Amino acid sequence: MLTFFSARRFHGLVAFAAFALLAVAFYMEYQMALEPCPLCMLQRIVFFCVGLVSLVSALSGSEKWRRSCAWFVVVLCCAGGALAIRHLYLQNLPADELPACLPGLSYMFEVFPWQEIMQAMVMGTGECGEVSWTLFGISIPGWTLIAFIGMATVNLIIALRPRKKMLFR
Repeated sequence: MLTFFSARRFHGLVAFAAFALLAVAFYMEYQMALEPCPLCMLQRIVFFCVGLVSLVSALSGSEKWRRSCAWFVVVLCCAGGALAIRHLYLQNLPADELPACLPGLSYMFEVFPWQEIMQAMVMGTGECGEVSWTLFGISIPGWTLIAFIGMATVNLIIALRPRKKMLFR
């Protein structure tokens, strides 16, 4: 019997939320003309991974697998939260202390080795310090941090809840 508050349903909800946030991000990029910075792109990748793992977990029949997926989503959300915190840090730096802006990613992929590209993306660039959109005074990385915290919390509850005792082996 499936209860209303099952891990499967919560993982389905987390997957839906992650993909909905990606849809909002693409809407903001293509309809509102808000160009994503490198940290935004990395946060999108993390949301995609969270959504994918949560969807696989929601479709799985194994409780042990769901617990493993929940722990993996918690780790992904911690990584995404760290990226969002770095992004917020850059947004709160004075303009003269921001790192230099880099060329576009397509040019960087043609010219630079991938290690330098990844380092530049994780550390952020001057364009990551721009606040181009807010809602209730919170910028985009602030909202992504809230989403990562919420998703991590749901998955921690799933991972730490007591196991059901089996009557028959």
